[in-house]
Amino acid sequence: MRRGRRENELRPITIQMGFLERRPASVLFSMGSTKVLATACIEAGVPSFLEGKGKGWATAEYDMLPGSTSPRRPRERAGKVSGRTLEIQRMIGRSLRGVLDLTALDGFTLALDCDVLEADGGTRTASVNGAFVAASLAVREAMEKGLLRRSPITQALGAVSVGISAGKLLVDLDYAEDSSADVDLNLVATTSSAVLEIQGTSERKPFSLEELDRMVQSGMEGIHEIIERCRAAIATRE
Repeated sequence: MRRGRRENELRPITIQMGFLERRPASVLFSMGSTKVLATACIEAGVPSFLEGKGKGWATAEYDMLPGSTSPRRPRERAGKVSGRTLEIQRMIGRSLRGVLDLTALDGFTLALDCDVLEADGGTRTASVNGAFVAASLAVREAMEKGLLRRSPITQALGAVSVGISAGKLLVDLDYAEDSSADVDLNLVATTSSAVLEIQGTSERKPFSLEELDRMVQSGMEGIHEIIERCRAAIATRE
């Protein structure tokens, strides 16, 4: 048993909608002790390469606050963002664009911000989940204001970490599990089980295709549970 959890069991998930009073499309998304504040807004304008193309865009920024870890994590400044941070925020943006009809965002950019308040493993997957919920709220707000005629969201998505440690396949790893895992994998997928992203690496020893298939299948089960939790939270704001 892993702190009272089964090997395929997710950590407790809490989703606090409208966490910021002045930003309705804000969510405090928690998976276990990992807490991410995700906010979203829809702004006029698109990158230059999309001007006049009849499409919109979605982009994300990610950061870990100094107090999110112990010892303190130095704050990143503009122009001095780490490679890890860049990679994660690009992952978040790619994942969201994978479930968006960008023509429905024509002339607008969906801007997502994910700030890790407390880190205990799985910050990138929690950020993807929180970003999707925040994006759903921002789209609804834009439609109510008449900025968008239809929703650009084509289906829901979810993200979870999977790993192999001491020969056991674990879903939704906390920091202690992740830091000692032989294999570390992050999975993002849609409601229809279509894969948006797989990030997998051997930390200590190679893994087989059979093990990869098992990790993906177990991750998919966790993702469907996460999607249902996100849908239920979004429905409370209708």
